[in-house]
Amino acid sequence: MYLLEFNFQYVEVLVMLVFAFLLGLLIYEFQKMKTKLEERAGINNEGMKLKLQALERLTLYAERAGLQSLVTRTQSNGITTAGYHLALIDTLRSEYEYNVTQQVYVSPEVWGAVSRLKDQNIYIINQLAALLPADATANDFSKKIIEYSLTENPPLNVIVLDALRFEAKKALD
Repeated sequence: MYLLEFNFQYVEVLVMLVFAFLLGLLIYEFQKMKTKLEERAGINNEGMKLKLQALERLTLYAERAGLQSLVTRTQSNGITTAGYHLALIDTLRSEYEYNVTQQVYVSPEVWGAVSRLKDQNIYIINQLAALLPADATANDFSKKIIEYSLTENPPLNVIVLDALRFEAKKALD
């Protein structure tokens, strides 16, 4: 009988040691999983920040690429109509090229809308320049662009801004 009690005590101790070992192993595995999840969350947060920054920059571009904004920011005094025409197109293209890397962070549809905004506004500027008489001034040209943008419902940049807002809301949800 004494022999059975003795073995039972060893079994009890052995079971407690195995239980402690398994519990320690389980805790270790949970810690590793927690660390991996935290790392992934950090990557997602950083990616989210980059996407939102890209959307902010493209929103600024869409706002600045609007015809009214473009005309008010580009000086028309003291230059020829042809010079003003080139200045407007150069401003659109240079701001677009400055933001071209942002396409990595947004959907292809949104980037396509931003690209079409640039192309459409360059087309409109070229068409309006072709309609002007030969003796028109840069101020006449700017007035023609403003008049056109006031009759357009809604301006293309407003549609692009709506698409950018939608993409931002989708990213935040």
